Amino acid sequence: MSIFTKFGRVKRFHVMSQRGHNFLHAPWAGGIVLVICVIIAMLLANLPATAEFYHKMLHMELGLWIDGELFPESMTVEKFVNDALMVIFFFTVGLEIRREMSHGQLSTPKKAILPIIAALGGMLCPALIYACFNLGTESISGWGIPTATDIAFAIGIMSLLGDRVPISLKVFLTALAVADDLGAILVIALFYGQTPNLLLLGIAILIMVGIYFMRRLGEYRVAAYLIPACVVWILFYYSGVHATISGVAMAMLIPTTPRYSRSYYLHKADIIERGIKNADYIEDENRAQEERTYYFNRMKQISNGAESMSHRVEHLLMPYVNFLIMPIFALANAGVHIESVEYFNIFEYSAELGSIGMGIFFGLVLGKPLGISLFSFLAIKLGVAECPAGATWKMLFAVACLGGIGFTMSIFVDNLAFDAATHLDLINKGKISILLASTAAAILGSLLIIIFSKKQTK
Repeated sequence: MSIFTKFGRVKRFHVMSQRGHNFLHAPWAGGIVLVICVIIAMLLANLPATAEFYHKMLHMELGLWIDGELFPESMTVEKFVNDALMVIFFFTVGLEIRREMSHGQLSTPKKAILPIIAALGGMLCPALIYACFNLGTESISGWGIPTATDIAFAIGIMSLLGDRVPISLKVFLTALAVADDLGAILVIALFYGQTPNLLLLGIAILIMVGIYFMRRLGEYRVAAYLIPACVVWILFYYSGVHATISGVAMAMLIPTTPRYSRSYYLHKADIIERGIKNADYIEDENRAQEERTYYFNRMKQISNGAESMSHRVEHLLMPYVNFLIMPIFALANAGVHIESVEYFNIFEYSAELGSIGMGIFFGLVLGKPLGISLFSFLAIKLGVAECPAGATWKMLFAVACLGGIGFTMSIFVDNLAFDAATHLDLINKGKISILLASTAAAILGSLLIIIFSKKQTK
C-alpha cells in the first residue's frame, strides 16, 4: 500500500469525522434523529413481525431483587425511560433555565418580562381551547398536554430557515421556550403527581437544603452533588411527586459561578506558562518532560475551575440527551399501535369522552400562536414590555406558530394525564394528535416565516 493511499484514507476519515462533529453540534440534528426514531417506533409497534416483541419489551421488569421485592418498585423498561432516563433530560432543562435566569434572557426583569408573559399566554389559551372540547368529560384531565413547547424542534426549524427570522425573534422564542419549560414543570409537579408522602418528600427537601448550604460553603466537586442527587431521585420516586422533578430541583442547586475568578486564572496561567518555558532549560529530558506534563495537567485543572460547574455539566450531558436519551424516549413512547385508519380521525367527538384529538390539535396549532401573540401584544401596548428589535407583528405571529410544536413535553404529560390500565386508547389518541399537531404547527410556522420574509425584502 503506497503512502498516498494511506494519506487519502486518513484524509477521508478526517473529513468524515469533521462532518460527524458538525452534525452533532447542528441545532437541527437532534430534531432529525427524533423524527427518525418516531418513524421506527411506529413501525415496530405496527409491523406483525415486531409488534408483540416491542410491547413485551416495554413492559419487561427491571431492577434489583432485594429480599424477594423488586427495587425500585414496579420498574419496567417503559417506566425506567420515563421516570429515570428522563430525569437527566429534566436536569439539563433545569440547567438551561438556571443559566438563562443567571446571565441569559431571563436574568433581568426587562429581558424576562416579554418571554414570560408570552409563555403564560401560550399555556393558558391552549388549556382553554382543550377545555372547550372536553369540559365535563373523562378527557378533561389532559388539559396540560397542549401547553408545552418542544424547544429542540422549534429552535432547529428556525436554524434551518436561516436569516429569514430576525435575531431578536430567535432570542425571544428561545427565552419563551425556556419559560414555557418552567411552566410545564410546574404543571407536572402541581397537577400530575400522586398524593405525596410528606415524610419522604420532607427528607428529600432536607437533603436539598443541605446541598444548598454545601454550595454556599464553596463545594465544587461534582461527586458531592451527584451522589445526593441519586438519593433525592429515589425519595421523589417513592414520595408520589413525579421523579423527574428531582432533576430540575437538583439542577437549581448546581453552582453557576466558577471556582476561580478571571484574575486568578490569568495569574496562574502566567505562572504555568513560565514553568513550561523553564522546563526547556532542564538538561535531563525525562525530568523536563515530567515538568511539562505537570504544568499541562495543572493548566487543565485551572481551566476547568475557571468554568462554572453548571456550564461544564450542561455541555457534557447535552450530546447524550439529544442523541441518546431523547431518541430512546421517542422509541419507547411514540410507538402507537394503529388498529385501523380511523385511529387518525382525531376530530371525532363523544359526550362521554369529549375530543382529546381536537383539544390537542387546536390547542397547539391555534391556541399556542394566539396566546403568545395576544399576550405579547397586550404587554407591549400597555408598556410593560418592549417589542423585539426589527420584528413585525406578522413575523412574531409566524414565530409563535412554531411554539405549537409540543412533541417531547406534550407526550410526557400525555403519559401522566391518564391511567394506562383504563384509558390506554386516550393516551394513544393523544400521542397521534400531538404528532399531527406538531407537524402542522411546524409546517404552518415555516410557511408563514418564508412568506412574510419575502414580503419584507420586496
